[in-house]
Amino acid sequence: MSTPLPSFAPSAAFEDAPGPQLVQPETRRLDGAVREAYVPPFAPPVTHGSLADLPFDNASAAPGAVVLSRRAEDGRWTDVTAAQFAEQVQAVAKGLIAEGFVPGDRIAVMARTRYEWTLLDFAAWAAGLVTVPVYPTSSVFQTRWILQDSGAVALVTETAAQAAALGPELDRVPDLRHMWVMEKGHVERLAELGAQQPEGEVGVRRGMLAPDTLATLIYTSGTTGRPKGCALTHGNFFAEVDNAIELLYPIFKARTSEEASVLLFLPMSHVFGRMVAVACIRARVRLGHAPSLKAEHLLPDLAAFRPTCLLTIPYMLEKVFNSARAKAESGGRVSSFDRAASVAERYGEAMEARHAGTGGGPSAALKTARAFYDPLVYRRIRNAMGGRVKYAICGGSPLGRRLAAFYTGAGIEIYEGYGLTETTGAATVTPPLKPRLGTVGWPLPGTRVRIASDGEILISGEEVLRGYWDPAAGGVVPAAADGWLATGDIGELDDEGYLTITGRKKEMLITAGGKSVAPAPLENWLRSHPLISQCMVVGDRRPYVSALITLDMDGVTHWRRMNGKHSVPAELLVIDEELRAILQRAVDDANKLVSRPESIRRFAILPTDFTEMDGHLTPSMKLRREAVMRDFAAVVEGLYEG
Repeated sequence: MSTPLPSFAPSAAFEDAPGPQLVQPETRRLDGAVREAYVPPFAPPVTHGSLADLPFDNASAAPGAVVLSRRAEDGRWTDVTAAQFAEQVQAVAKGLIAEGFVPGDRIAVMARTRYEWTLLDFAAWAAGLVTVPVYPTSSVFQTRWILQDSGAVALVTETAAQAAALGPELDRVPDLRHMWVMEKGHVERLAELGAQQPEGEVGVRRGMLAPDTLATLIYTSGTTGRPKGCALTHGNFFAEVDNAIELLYPIFKARTSEEASVLLFLPMSHVFGRMVAVACIRARVRLGHAPSLKAEHLLPDLAAFRPTCLLTIPYMLEKVFNSARAKAESGGRVSSFDRAASVAERYGEAMEARHAGTGGGPSAALKTARAFYDPLVYRRIRNAMGGRVKYAICGGSPLGRRLAAFYTGAGIEIYEGYGLTETTGAATVTPPLKPRLGTVGWPLPGTRVRIASDGEILISGEEVLRGYWDPAAGGVVPAAADGWLATGDIGELDDEGYLTITGRKKEMLITAGGKSVAPAPLENWLRSHPLISQCMVVGDRRPYVSALITLDMDGVTHWRRMNGKHSVPAELLVIDEELRAILQRAVDDANKLVSRPESIRRFAILPTDFTEMDGHLTPSMKLRREAVMRDFAAVVEGLYEG
């Protein structure tokens, strides 16, 4: 796994203004291919203190700075200054101490993305505790397992219903001594409880923490088997966020007439959301929380908060694009929209070429076309995101070159990233002004990325977890004894150190003819189609490759309206010949990405979507392939009959 490679060939540093100097990755080659890339750290290592200090450091340095905004019941946003946040953190931390918690105790939080999540995170750290996130969509069994395995002594739920559902399981969680409910005001009650606690006790607890102290146990959602608790330290977070802040300076460091702000709506139970929340507090960038991803809830939050940056996943950017196109089609403007999309894509590609030094940038004609379509199309898309959004940090799965180019041309710079819970978030990210569309960027400063002989991506850096939680072994078991974390993902590095993800090692299919097939490129391409919600490629040990496709009902509803299909019952859409012909064309387009033996020969339209509730998706929208294969085994068999 860690076979020595030839020595590094450093590349010259270059400077892009405005912003700090970027250092192109140093690379190593073996057998004619780039096998390793490394970017030195941009931020010095943190040698003392912990994340618990951040609210108090902010209050000391800039007490009046607005660091968060809190959404009230009536939908209005109230600013929270650094001094106010530190005061609230101090009060809740004192309440936790008053309840008898001792340093190292684990406290679980089960809630959607809301202000109290970040408050509890920092208050627990200030009290010397370890936070354990639980997805609010977790089943009772999953929640009980996490509470048992982590040895959590307290659980904070968002709703009374979540707490009540655990009632029958409580006798199987002997360590759990406290349960609190956010909607019942228990977080505020904790703050009141700590009023009589000595002021200096929180400072004493904070003084006991160091970068190598355990900060959180995040349980991987897991596509197979029981989730594992990833033990992340305060130092892991510092290495991650400090280098991300320095690299992504337009988001976190550039000070302009428009206040920088981030609206967080992805789950804080996931490391991606937690990492960005910590980065915002660290950089004093105004942070807001939106608990719902439903359009009727999220769109008003975006309009009221007006973020400059969004943290998102490809699925959401695809939905925004497809919804905008459907709206244009309903208004008889689809041809204009498609021309605008083509202009934006070409503009984004021209900008990429200019930054890479392989082109002169957009032509005068292209600039004119972009300016023409901006008020007609691009501005409307930006307005749907609040009107001020300039940047989007996108992760979870590859976005794809076409959409990345479109959003760049539409005035939203996309920073694609790749990482795992085990890497405290991003291990690679698109560097500002050096995009390589279709890739997930360079190694995060301070990170080494290596491609093993079988194509697996290996990662080394200070953001890599200490180990996995194993109470039977007495605590934390090292995850990367040789210094390299095996990710389970397959990828490639190009000559300049950009990483491209090609699939999951365990998901690689080998057809009966011996051809290896990576499902991800085909699935990602098809998932971007407006009529497709999810896609799973099958064909392991089969004579050819096939696919299971589920329908995006918003897109299908629009298609039915535009094509006079109102009278066709939804359950009959799976056999509608016109719909199938459209999907066949989409499959044909996807097949252009691969060789003939890797192409999809047959597909089935499923009558139901893949959902987390049915066990077919993880909370982070990844396919649970074994569950899908189990539940749709008869459909798969049908694809290979006749």
